[in-house]
Amino acid sequence: MVFRVHSFELLKACIEDILSTIKPGEDDQKKRSYAIQELADSIYSVGALRGATVKPFGSFVSNLYAKSGDLDVSVDLWSSSRIPISKKKKQNALRELRRALQIRGVARSVEFIPNARVPIIQYMSNQFDISCDISINNYPGQIKSRIFYWINTIDERFGDMVLLVKEWAKSQNINDPKNGTLNSYSLCLLVIFCLQNCEPAILPPLKEIYDGNVAEETVFYDEKHVDEICVANISRFLRQNMGQRNQTSLPRLFASFFSQFLGSWDRSSTVISTYMGRFERIQDNPSWLVKPYSLFVEDPFERPDNAARAVGAEELEYIERAFNYMSGRIVGGALDDRDELVSLLCTPSVGSILGGIRANRCTNMPSSCQLYSPVAANQYDMDLFMILT
Repeated sequence: MVFRVHSFELLKACIEDILSTIKPGEDDQKKRSYAIQELADSIYSVGALRGATVKPFGSFVSNLYAKSGDLDVSVDLWSSSRIPISKKKKQNALRELRRALQIRGVARSVEFIPNARVPIIQYMSNQFDISCDISINNYPGQIKSRIFYWINTIDERFGDMVLLVKEWAKSQNINDPKNGTLNSYSLCLLVIFCLQNCEPAILPPLKEIYDGNVAEETVFYDEKHVDEICVANISRFLRQNMGQRNQTSLPRLFASFFSQFLGSWDRSSTVISTYMGRFERIQDNPSWLVKPYSLFVEDPFERPDNAARAVGAEELEYIERAFNYMSGRIVGGALDDRDELVSLLCTPSVGSILGGIRANRCTNMPSSCQLYSPVAANQYDMDLFMILT
């Protein structure tokens, strides 16, 4: 075992600046609300969709979205029966919606993906410049988003970690399921897994928060019922762990995220299970053996589905290299180079903003001062960090 010790002051400052740049403000929230209303107005003009309701879900509902994030919306069609709407009917409804969006001129770059596991329309709002993903009766997405909203109330470090990891993944081109890498949902689950396995645990196994299977609750989604379950179980977890709160700083947790998924564990025979809060062996659950995957990140709310099912073998190697490189640079000296940190952690658009922040600080600060001063109000213990290599 070899331990390396570095100062995390620069990483702390970079993280604070990244979060201050990508976290949405009140105007961003309003823009998304207006985009939702814009969609609703378009739907009301389509006779076949009258009576439908528009329900946002995803990161906007769970409060895990960045300024540049997509907006996920479910168009819920009314049904007098408890029989789920067929995929063909969903496809036809989306075709009608696509036509309405084009007629009203509210959208550009409209793309209809009818044969996806969940048929969707993707478009960019002309007025609000927001990328929107529209699906039909997406109750599983709504339920999961609501559960994530409550998980996000347990500890503020979870939401910050999600935003940082997603920004890093985009910068490394590994947050694109269309091209065989990780979707944002699986990245959130990896963050949860990391926070379940620190000492003491920041998050519990997700079976202790919500033990249902949303596949069985896809008709007449009851938001109030989901809220009541999550609130009661989270309150129980917090009471049981009162006085044992994990005090690890956000930069330390962020650095540990990359090392946690390295090592000798066999990707082809192991499941990352946030439901149980630990690694599981595929052979121990027959339902996991139905189809082989390059990487198995169990969907804790739609078991035994794999949230990372899009990841291919070659793409997994690329993902592993990105994790390895990030972990190696943290240990090997990137924490002493601000420009390298920014290039590692941020997309070019965010990095260019941070460059402006740096220039302003250099201009306005005396030469005897450090390059950074803290941005956030919270203070972290940043003296030392020890990481196993």
